[in-house]
Amino acid sequence: MLRLQIHLTLPPWIGDMVDTTKRYLTDEERVGLAIELSRQNIEHNHGGPFGAAVFDAEGRVVSVGVNRVVPQTCSVAHAEMMAYMSAQQRLAAFRLNGDGNRYTLATSAQPCCQCYGATVWAGVDELLIGARAEDVEELTEFDEGPLPADWAGELERRGIQVRRDVLREQARAVLAAYGQSGQHY
Repeated sequence: MLRLQIHLTLPPWIGDMVDTTKRYLTDEERVGLAIELSRQNIEHNHGGPFGAAVFDAEGRVVSVGVNRVVPQTCSVAHAEMMAYMSAQQRLAAFRLNGDGNRYTLATSAQPCCQCYGATVWAGVDELLIGARAEDVEELTEFDEGPLPADWAGELERRGIQVRRDVLREQARAVLAAYGQSGQHY
């Protein structure tokens, strides 16, 4: 029988950790939350070392995501994808900024090729990145896949501002801890 519903979940500890009333005003606060989500995800053994959060123009959390590929048996359950899907469901909009409001995705690591593609269509105006793709591949066994040579420029041409290396060393530390732990998600 074909399944008529897809059901993905985030870990229960997220509800205790994320304050949706707080305003995250700086890029560092926003990426810091994504990095802490990635750290908590590996500490709880709920998926890989990746975290992401969507923020509205006032800096409030709209949604968050962590890597859930293995626990959910779903190759698209990356942190960015989970954050996008959750935000789209919460706002009842397939394109987040379709209503004219501005949204930011903060992520603990540069989006892989899958999450990059989703970023083009998700409706965010800004992308904040902690670790680089080369950090992910150096410190873990993850393959980030192919991206256009000028991937950041492609996003900028589509109206998505990109800022890299926000708290990069903190994000690298989480990736390194994961890589040294022997866990494989």
